Amino acid sequence: MEAMTAYPQNYPDFPADPDASAADPTGTGADGTDDLDYTLGDYDLSERAALRRVAGLSTELTDITEVEYRQLRLERVVLVGVWTTGTLTEAENSMRELARLAETAGSEVLDGLIQRRDRPDPATYIGSGKAKELRDIVAASGADTVICDGELAPGQLRQLEQVVKVKVVDRTALILDIFAQHARSREGKAQVELAQLQYLVPRLRGWGESLSRQVGGRAAGGVGIGGRGPGETKLEIDRRRITARMAKLRKEISGMKTARDVKRARRSNNEVPSVVLAGYTNAGKSSLLNRLTGAGVLVENALFATLDPTVRRAETADGRVYTLSDTVGFVRHLPHQLVEAFRSTLEEVGSADLILHVVDAADEDPEAQIRAVREVLADIDALNVPEQIVFNKVDAADAETQLRLRSLVPDALFVSARTGAGLAELAALVESRLPRPEREVLVLLPYTRGDLVARIHSEGEVLSEEHTGAGTLIRARVRSELAAVLDGFPTAVPAGNR
Repeated sequence: MEAMTAYPQNYPDFPADPDASAADPTGTGADGTDDLDYTLGDYDLSERAALRRVAGLSTELTDITEVEYRQLRLERVVLVGVWTTGTLTEAENSMRELARLAETAGSEVLDGLIQRRDRPDPATYIGSGKAKELRDIVAASGADTVICDGELAPGQLRQLEQVVKVKVVDRTALILDIFAQHARSREGKAQVELAQLQYLVPRLRGWGESLSRQVGGRAAGGVGIGGRGPGETKLEIDRRRITARMAKLRKEISGMKTARDVKRARRSNNEVPSVVLAGYTNAGKSSLLNRLTGAGVLVENALFATLDPTVRRAETADGRVYTLSDTVGFVRHLPHQLVEAFRSTLEEVGSADLILHVVDAADEDPEAQIRAVREVLADIDALNVPEQIVFNKVDAADAETQLRLRSLVPDALFVSARTGAGLAELAALVESRLPRPEREVLVLLPYTRGDLVARIHSEGEVLSEEHTGAGTLIRARVRSELAAVLDGFPTAVPAGNR
């Protein structure tokens, strides 16, 4: 297979100029001057791009094998995958996605190889002969890392490294590294660290012969009598420390989950409907959130650009208030460690009233995106939540692709967060599918009770409103709690006050 550097790119979600927007692509205001009203997402994007690695300046030794130095510092990589099921096109699409993941992590992709096998080799993943061929390709290209398109067992990692003589990373470790780079909040960092430690524990044994060293006597700190003897191996010490750290992280995440549950319960008690944006990574969820609510969150044409969930207040055309939430993106074979670590965050999806399933219409295989997202939704018990598929980036998809997608999902919406096409239809659909208040009332409120009129507008659905001499005559659909408050007011206009 040829080098994986020439795969098609989707158009960028965010313009090069931080001042630019869909309405003002040049980044200048109406008077022709620079618009300096940056959003928080603009600052986050500028900070992320402020420091770049300069290739070729590293003086790190190539024979480092200690576990504490095995950090993912990807630079020049060769991709390798095993094609076991499906078509060749699906296998190549998976490799193209792996290339985008590698580039998002900050590496340069030099080549990509696929091997056809019934199942991965239990020893070296691709077989001993192909591993030697891979070693020659790595030496010829000058690569320092091999990335495998799958999750490798600890033994496979060790034996493949012994053959190719460079660092070997699997798909799971690559995704975890991207999450570690992009996590910003305290909760997000704790969740990513927990997932990384869960991945690391079973792989400690194969990472360096020094892990078999025993600690006792003077090596144990000079404890003297009672402290000598075989002691613990370094492997046991590392495993014990990691286990203790994981327990501490789970406790911290549990405490953060309590705060999130309290906020969710407050919205539930107020009967505020919830809409969640879920979908494949880089499908444009954050762009849609910015378009619909003006949230100003970070938008970047990269995989897993935003990890921290964002909840914003939104309002329908008839005045009903609801929340719109952005969630972490999904991907094929999303590591189960991440699903477990982010479960408290993903619970927002399971408790929603409507899921807007955002799909990239310009992707080469949108059907695979839909399948991958629904697999994760099944893992978090969210398949029973009403779902609406929304194909985003239709401005980058040709007419033939759109026709195929319309036949694939007849009731889907087609929008573009970049141009604004279809957003009015999306807002109308959300309004129609939100739960409506259960009781209809007709009440005459005196002008001194403007607070109740405002409450009806914010919490209910106003059907008609008329200002009379005696007060405001309003017909609306409201919740039972508000209806009980309105029962004490008259429902007719006195004669002569119209």
